[in-house]
Amino acid sequence: MVKRIVVLGAGISGVGTAVLAKKKGFNVFVSDMGTITDENKAVLLNNEIDWEEKKHSSARILNADEVIKSPGIPDNVDLIQQLIEKEIPVISEIEFAFRYTKAKIAAITGSNGKTTTTLLLGHVLKSAGYDVLVAGNIGVGFAFSLAERDYDYIVLELSSFQLDGIKEFRSEVAILLNITNDHLDRYNYKAEKYAESKFRITKNQTNRDVLIYNADDVKIQSLSSNAKKIPISLKKKQMEGGFYNNSEITINLNNNTMTMQELALKGQHNIFNSMAAAMAARVFEVKDTVIRQAMIDFQNVEHRLEHVLTVHGIDFINDSKATNVNACWYALESMTKEVVWIVGGVDKGNDYAELTEMVDKKVKAIICLGENNENIIEAFKGKVEIIVQASSMQEAVNQSYALSDKQDVVLLSPACASFDLFANYEDRGLQFKKQVRNL
Repeated sequence: MVKRIVVLGAGISGVGTAVLAKKKGFNVFVSDMGTITDENKAVLLNNEIDWEEKKHSSARILNADEVIKSPGIPDNVDLIQQLIEKEIPVISEIEFAFRYTKAKIAAITGSNGKTTTTLLLGHVLKSAGYDVLVAGNIGVGFAFSLAERDYDYIVLELSSFQLDGIKEFRSEVAILLNITNDHLDRYNYKAEKYAESKFRITKNQTNRDVLIYNADDVKIQSLSSNAKKIPISLKKKQMEGGFYNNSEITINLNNNTMTMQELALKGQHNIFNSMAAAMAARVFEVKDTVIRQAMIDFQNVEHRLEHVLTVHGIDFINDSKATNVNACWYALESMTKEVVWIVGGVDKGNDYAELTEMVDKKVKAIICLGENNENIIEAFKGKVEIIVQASSMQEAVNQSYALSDKQDVVLLSPACASFDLFANYEDRGLQFKKQVRNL
């Protein structure tokens, strides 16, 4: 009897999963509570996949042999609880697609820096001439790509939500960059539950695998793993591992040492990301000369500390991807001029006190962009002289221009999710760039 697969959510990961499942001979049904895009409907129709939108029909879902759900659907919703009660397996796209690849996998997670590190490692491996897929939480879908063909190497950016849905997934190299409080609304406001999700990246690793981890992060230091643990640090020299000292990165693996000084990416956080990618490339036996050159010619990800324009001496920086406080801290830390800071959105349980010292040093004015700004205003009232509110990106950019002097920086680094005024952080960043170009 043909196995029945139900896919919940018809975004990139859901549609890709459905296409892969169909190609593997399963009976596939896709259900989405929202509206499915015309583009994704066309893909489903072309692959003769049954679907529904704007509802979840229990009768067509609760008879599944296995369910693959979108990472955006929480485990505590009624439908998922019903599936669990009926002992119907509920997994992520990552778990499902993993079954259909023979590639060597590098999996990357962390509260911040995972997109940059994923793209950087992918760039290094491609520069070495390897056959590489870069996927996961960015770009093309993991399952969608495997429906076309397999690869020799796969580099995956994995969110905590994606890791929550794995059972057998395993990577030869796992990178755990950092853990700072994020998405606490999804984890009952318990930081330890969020951390446990991140730790799942090494859950199925064996002693043949490698875990590259942040030795400076106290939440990670005690993490147990079956894999070989390789520390990287910005603060302390490592006998085996990576460290940064006197403006030089040192990578030491299996008593073989390489050093790097020149990097395309600026800022302390990007030194760390570069170190992590270089160490992973070393594990995959990329030559030192290739790693060094790739680190120099890498182009950074859109919406992450992206220089948009300089208008009358004012630099406009798009950091829309900074959706939590820690990412925002790194952005402010890397600024060398006075900052007019555009901040705000959907607050996920943020503690803005972590930014107080950095704001004192760097920020001359704050523009609150969002529908609920009380926490931001309360956190910085009396610390920053000018705090104003904006209800649209056009208003925020116009205000920032009026409040800036020549040699200042306008930094969009929201520290919040985007769903109050924008479709996602990309939409927010694109609207910022459009309004800056209209000045």
